[in-house]
Amino acid sequence: MELFPHGAEGMTIGDLIRLLSDGEFHSGEQLGERLGVSRTAVWKQLKKLEALDIPLEAVKGQGYRLAEPLELLDGASIVAGLSRDGRQHLVRLFMEETLPSSNEFIRQRFAHGAGHGEVCLVEQQSAGRGRRGRTWSTPWGRALMFSIGWRFDAGVAALEGLSLAVGVVLAQVLERHGARPRLKWPNDVLLADEDDNLGKLSGILVEISGDAEGPCEVVVGMGINFDLPQNFRASLDRPVAAVTDQAAGLTRNRLAIELLEELLPLLAGYEEEGFAAWQDAWNSRHAYADCEVEVLRGGQRQTAMAKSVDEFGNLWVHRDGARERLAGGEISVRGRS
Repeated sequence: MELFPHGAEGMTIGDLIRLLSDGEFHSGEQLGERLGVSRTAVWKQLKKLEALDIPLEAVKGQGYRLAEPLELLDGASIVAGLSRDGRQHLVRLFMEETLPSSNEFIRQRFAHGAGHGEVCLVEQQSAGRGRRGRTWSTPWGRALMFSIGWRFDAGVAALEGLSLAVGVVLAQVLERHGARPRLKWPNDVLLADEDDNLGKLSGILVEISGDAEGPCEVVVGMGINFDLPQNFRASLDRPVAAVTDQAAGLTRNRLAIELLEELLPLLAGYEEEGFAAWQDAWNSRHAYADCEVEVLRGGQRQTAMAKSVDEFGNLWVHRDGARERLAGGEISVRGRS
């Protein structure tokens, strides 16, 4: 297993954050000496922190520090935290500060003959995407975003329901830390507050390329809101949730460890087990079971009663007195308010 840390040369945003996170004030001169750059370079990076909405405290004569601690992802500690079984499935782990898309990063790895068993974690994405091309954006260092590459021998049909199984894994991990996750078909994880109001916690994007009947390459991308400032939440047009809302003692690095510990073996055995092994676990966390939902197909909206998912990950609904099967990738389901 190989670990590839942040690839940028010279001082990075992460380098500066590490120094400013110790609770002490640091002058521009001290920061420059520690980082091996000029005070002007330090000042430019400090302005970048402000632009990224990372709050700073500045005191004349003392210097700068972060207004509140910010945990950075640590590839070495993540690898060290995995069990032997988890590490045996991990070929390479990449740590990046900024990328257009971690899914695209892994797809490029596949294009160069690698990608299988590789994981890319990133602090911020400039072109992160969700299902159906929607953008996925969170403040720097406030989410857990990563992608896993896996090569399967079987065709696409053997991978039905994979995004749902990945959602179950995230739900199970969070439940161990006291959270109350719910699952929304086909690829969202929600959190329910004390009043049972649901906010989106995570989106899952599974991208498959290759032969429909034979070998294929899969990229599993996850974006998980971890600790969202209130001003960011207020700027959104939909309810959102974050891990720290219900699992305050969980760190981003610990969450990454626990997820990879479960997801890598899931991928290794999915061709044999399929979604049937995860079906009951998904249905028991179904956010809209026996609820009226809006089924969106292109520009059309239809009202239906959501039922359970089958062993292939299809959602069954009742509409106009008849049962109907909804296949992933074709529709979106929204709960009616």
